[in-house]
Amino acid sequence: MSGKKPRRPKGQLKNSESGDSAGVSGDDVRQGRASKSASRSVKSGAQMNWSDWLAASEARAPQEATSAHQEKWKKLNFPEAGKLGERSVDYSSNEKSLSISDADSSASVAAKVEVGPIQNSNPATASERGGSAVESKSEPRVYSVGQLNKLAKSMLERELHTIWLRGEISNFRPNAGSGHWYFSLKDSQAQISAVMFRGFAQQVNFKPADGMEVLIRGKVTLYEGRGQYQIVADSMETVGAGALQQQFEKLKAQLQAEGLFSPERKRSIPSFPKRIALVTSPTGAAVRDMLNVLARRYRGGEILVIPCAVQGDKAPGEIVAALASLNRLREIDVAIVGRGGGSIEDLWAFNDERVARAIVASRVPIISAVGHEIDFTIADFVADLRAPTPSAAAELVSQSAGELSQRIARLRQALRLAVWRRLNEAKIHCTHVVRRLIDPRRTLQEAIWRCDELRDRLERSMRLMVEARRSRTQVLRAELGDPTKLIAERRWLWRALRARLQSSEAALRAKKFERVRLAMSILDSLSPLRVLDRGYAVVRSSQGVALRDSQQVRVGDEINVRLSVGQLTAQVKATAHDST
Repeated sequence: MSGKKPRRPKGQLKNSESGDSAGVSGDDVRQGRASKSASRSVKSGAQMNWSDWLAASEARAPQEATSAHQEKWKKLNFPEAGKLGERSVDYSSNEKSLSISDADSSASVAAKVEVGPIQNSNPATASERGGSAVESKSEPRVYSVGQLNKLAKSMLERELHTIWLRGEISNFRPNAGSGHWYFSLKDSQAQISAVMFRGFAQQVNFKPADGMEVLIRGKVTLYEGRGQYQIVADSMETVGAGALQQQFEKLKAQLQAEGLFSPERKRSIPSFPKRIALVTSPTGAAVRDMLNVLARRYRGGEILVIPCAVQGDKAPGEIVAALASLNRLREIDVAIVGRGGGSIEDLWAFNDERVARAIVASRVPIISAVGHEIDFTIADFVADLRAPTPSAAAELVSQSAGELSQRIARLRQALRLAVWRRLNEAKIHCTHVVRRLIDPRRTLQEAIWRCDELRDRLERSMRLMVEARRSRTQVLRAELGDPTKLIAERRWLWRALRARLQSSEAALRAKKFERVRLAMSILDSLSPLRVLDRGYAVVRSSQGVALRDSQQVRVGDEINVRLSVGQLTAQVKATAHDST
């Protein structure tokens, strides 16, 4: 251990003669925390005045003490000199009283002391104090763990009822079952656990994430079951988003007044587009997600990526240029404009008025897919269709019958959850109204924490049960035998059938080949070239006309004679007409 002198715990008095310590309970004094409660031996002498008592004790006088207050201290009924031997002076900040007691007897004199401006007070008898010198040497109070946690919780909730806290989110853990948010809030020096319950979390218009700097409002409390000190938040907003939010609302109201958000203006999205354009960053994760979804679900269309920046000062201009290039292309059925998630500053390019008007002016239907599901931009309102994420936009343009069935099932489940949520909220509200006089919110919060713990235990039990059933299934499968024999038999049968098929195929092919050869022989015998082989010739005029009559030529004309092999050019010497 170090050689430093250990500090006395708060509220413990020091006796200079005997070294005994006595516990003093009491709240902190408003001026400068708790003043020192001291007990010190004072030699008998003249009647003690204010300056004598201050010099003899370790207590600090209130800052407001003046000469007028000193006169009031002189009027206090302190014992006269010689009547008491050793006297101890005790100033208790809790009882706001001064007691002087004799070390050899139980007699004591007490005077009321008001913190701040000192007032006159009546002396109390020894029976009213009950022997403070004797009590100062009693055993210290021993707390149980539950009592200590309850006392700490009461002090935290009383002193820090509602506060605003700024910090960076870390270890963000939303509970999918209950809808509550569990996270930590930290800065460069420390961190604190925080929780936001479902009812308040649903009112937050953005999705918190690790590393995001936020401003929360809530109450500091302590969960008695685990002794965990945390803040229960009821409001959350991003730091620095106020001005941007005002710009967003102003532009939104302007465009809405112009009718750009009107559903009648928006066009329907084709169910099975042939050419799909993606207006996004070519290096971001969003374009890869959309291409993966389209490759998996919809291979009948052509995908065209039009690259542009989606973040920064140059992003609005590049997005507008990309939309202009898109509209110059032909046969584009639908276009997806978007990017992945981020802060409000990262998504601000899609809140630009130029981008909004370019989307409105586009002849091609536009699907806006900016950020996450909770992110909303001006582009979402003016686009023909808004998708919660880029992947969801890719799914919207690649719908199928199975997808529609799944969507109906999801909507049915969402409706059930919404009805259950409304009923649960109504039940909580009724409970709050019935038990309003005793403020059931603290009990309800602890019950919710307990339910989360029980839900986790139930999930672990279900996993263990599933593993046990899986092991049992494997054992039963082993008892049924190895199916390799049946596979071998089926493979042998398949080989035999394949051999028969190949044999039949060869015989049929030979038969068909013989029939074709015979047909070719017959056709060959009927060919005109075979007639020429028997000594005949084909005679044509110089113009290429076949000659059938001697009257078709005159003496001296040239004629062409086609033989079986080669041809001749001859000149007519004489003609004879045979009418038979």
